[in-house]
This record gives sequence, structure tokens and C-alpha cells, in this order.
Amino acid sequence: MVSHQSSVNAPRSTPGSSDPVKSSLFLFICSPSRHLPRLSVPRCQPSGDEVLFVRPDAVWDKSKPISGGIPLCFPQFGPGAMQQHGFARNVDWVVCSTSADPNPDDPEPSVMFKLKDNDYTREMWDVGFEATYEVTLRRDKLKVEFCVRNPPDAEAPIDFTAAVHTYVEVVDAASPECLVSGLKGKRYIDKAVDANNLAPEPCAGDVTFGTGLVDRVFQETEPEALLHVGTGAAVSVENTHGWTDTVVWNPHETLDMEGTWKKFVCVESAAISKKVTLEPEKVWRAETNLCVVDL
Repeated sequence: MVSHQSSVNAPRSTPGSSDPVKSSLFLFICSPSRHLPRLSVPRCQPSGDEVLFVRPDAVWDKSKPISGGIPLCFPQFGPGAMQQHGFARNVDWVVCSTSADPNPDDPEPSVMFKLKDNDYTREMWDVGFEATYEVTLRRDKLKVEFCVRNPPDAEAPIDFTAAVHTYVEVVDAASPECLVSGLKGKRYIDKAVDANNLAPEPCAGDVTFGTGLVDRVFQETEPEALLHVGTGAAVSVENTHGWTDTVVWNPHETLDMEGTWKKFVCVESAAISKKVTLEPEKVWRAETNLCVVDL
């Protein structure tokens, strides 16, 4: 059983570092590309057990977004005027700082990435912006923080939707023991029923995955949702700051790979039901914390 007191360890040995936590950060920085990373936290293993999931069809050559880990959806969630889930998960970010700069022995290391508007982003979203994405490996949790700034010289507000598209590994999504709790009574849009008829309805109980596609946007949710992974433990997805909504997604057999859908569930911190609007010089901050808890 996974213990909530476990530390975060590296998934495998990594060249250039014997420290397991630093090795995890090395994998995070270097796995998406060799120099400038695409944003998707690929692995996290408390006490040797996988928490995040990467799909077997994931590619690392920049030809498409990484299918797994924690992709970042911005400035659009889902389909719309630009590419699916926006461009943030499909561009290179710059590493602007790490906690190892002032403290190489930091027991809870972090790395911060930065993205600014450029010719490519302005082809889809013709506004100026500055965004940062910080990942911190704490002793008992993984923290991700996303910030967006409307520059001081902007002439108008900007608005957007966003989410962290967290893939969590489970024993068997088809089992009744695999479920999401903490959403009962919350209103949700069921995109699997009719994506064009988005009338919200109240959630009657826990969310399970054995009968078909699950694609639900829960609105104005509580700070925490628990994904019961089927081992007697759960992964807590905590919308610590900024996020207003929770997305629950499992493709079931619509994912054309035998049995892959049974191995993961996505529980996503999101700001979708109401667009974020930023006046010039203002900053929006959102934080998610993931940890493993015994049930």
C-alpha cells in the first residue's frame, strides 16, 4: 500500500546524479526534449509506485503534444478557435530558474519555466502575455503552479481558459473500486452525452468508469477530489489556488489501444466554466498539489 508519508523518488537511475529527487527533476526537464522542454511532468513515484501515467502512444520528438504526465492546456481548454487545448503543451518553454541555483542540496527541489508570446502563438492568439510554470517535488506531494501575466504595456484585458491535464495511473479503471469522490452534488457538463448541449446537471455520487466514455466538466468544485486507484490508496488532486473547476476524463474504448484506457484516469484542475480575465499588468496564479493518501 502506498503511504502518504512516502518521499518522492526517481523512477530510474539518471546519468549525472545519484540523488533520487534531483534525478526526478532531471527526467522532468530532459525527457520532453533534450534542451527546451515541452511541458508535461512525465513521472512521479512515491515509494516506488507509479502515480502519473504516460500512454504507450506518447511521442517525444515534438511532432505532437505528449500524451501523459501533466500536460498544460492554455489559453484554451478543449476544441475552439485554435488547436485542441491551446498551444502551451505544444511549444518549447525556457528554464528560467531552479532551486538548485541558490541551494544545490535543496531537499524539495523546484524548477520554473517561462513562455512569452511569439510569432507562432500570435498566429492563434494575437495578444501579449507572460506565463510561468513551476514544479516542486515536496517530501510528500507534487506541487505545480501556473501563472499568467498581462504585460504592463497591454492596451486591453486578455481572457482565457486553462487546465492541468493530469494523467493518474490506476489498477483497473473498469473496476468499481476505481472511482472519483468529492464531487457529489456539484453541477457538471457531460460532454460524452452531447458536446453541443452543455446544460449542467448535478452529480448524484461517485464517478466510475466501467460503462463507457467519461468526459465531465464539474463546475465550482471543492478544493479536493480523490481518485481511488484500486490499491487501497487514492491520489488527492487539490485545487489549492486559482482553479475553479475539475475535469474527469477516461476515454474507455474510444481510445484505440487494447486495454490502455483501463490503466489511467485524468482528474484535472481547471478554469473553464468562467473565463479568466486579466487587466493590463495583472497576474493570475493557479496551484495544484498531488499526493497519495491511504484510505
